Amino acid sequence: MKTLTKFAAAAALASAMFAAPAALASDQTELLARASHTVDHLKTDPAFSVAAGMIHRAKAVLIVPRLVKGGFIFGAEGGDGVLLKRNGHAWSSPAFYTLGSASFGLQIGLEQAELVFIIMSDRALRGIEHSEFKLGAGAGITVVTLSSGAEGATTGRGGDIVVWSSGTGAYGGLTFNGSVVKSRDEWNADFYGHDASVPGILANKVHNSETTRLQRNLATVW
Repeated sequence: MKTLTKFAAAAALASAMFAAPAALASDQTELLARASHTVDHLKTDPAFSVAAGMIHRAKAVLIVPRLVKGGFIFGAEGGDGVLLKRNGHAWSSPAFYTLGSASFGLQIGLEQAELVFIIMSDRALRGIEHSEFKLGAGAGITVVTLSSGAEGATTGRGGDIVVWSSGTGAYGGLTFNGSVVKSRDEWNADFYGHDASVPGILANKVHNSETTRLQRNLATVW
């Protein structure tokens, strides 16, 4: 009886140990799928013809499939994303990131948006590769928005980072000055292995077959 009790306890401990990584892996897989859907949406957007020219020269892209912005008086915005670097004519394995900021203003409602950060300069990519990076002029990085409307498409030229967005909600006009981009090191380690680092992931030193769909979809765009 004691042996059975010990066996049950050991089984329960093993189950608990593997439960958290499994949950994380599920979240990561879902994020990759949503990122691929965002690429699909980007391809059908009227502003994409302008964005495509920029992406051909881009150093990397950061895809945030679901940014949530909401609040009354005090607002907050944030979401998870994946960073992929251009390696020749292909795209790297994606590194997991999170984007967050806080704002103050007369803001009412809730907004959700899909975002693609088109990273045009080496200094912007170097900054984002760090474990935590704040966007905006204070960091010497210019962030401009490429709206989904044809008129707004002409305003998205000349930045270190050009942001494509497709959003709905009670108020629009996303701004990113002061937003913090931070790598999700725990997610990266659990998904690729504990030796994974952002530079290593972007250099394709680690692999996971679950990223193939997103990489191939991205390759069909540019």
